Amino acid sequence: MKYILMMNTPRGGEYQIMSWPKQDIEAHIAFMIGFSKKLGDAGELVGAEGLAMPSQAKLVRAGKDGKPITDGVFPESKEFLAGYWIVNVASAERAYQIAAEASAAPGVGGAPLNMSIEVREVMSGPPDA
Repeated sequence: MKYILMMNTPRGGEYQIMSWPKQDIEAHIAFMIGFSKKLGDAGELVGAEGLAMPSQAKLVRAGKDGKPITDGVFPESKEFLAGYWIVNVASAERAYQIAAEASAAPGVGGAPLNMSIEVREVMSGPPDA
């Protein structure tokens, strides 16, 4: 079964990692690269991407003529989506284990961030009726 693991990070201006000491940013990025490699080597990783800063995002909807209408950046919220992994695993429990490991990525001084990771099954078809 496929699951998407969405890494949400607290709002507070731009992505807070940018205010960390350089060595902590490097350690965090090294963890994320190693984590994705580990999932890939285990055959569980389908895809993973980090996302641009919220200030670069636009909300888009269709206008009456079908042309896109963009509205500024994301509305106020407590968190924003920083990145995601799509994994192919045998059970929800395995997806939760992977999410917990990602949640503990190192932050300032190497302390685990324990950030929220939303886990949702990727639908392969319409839900059962």
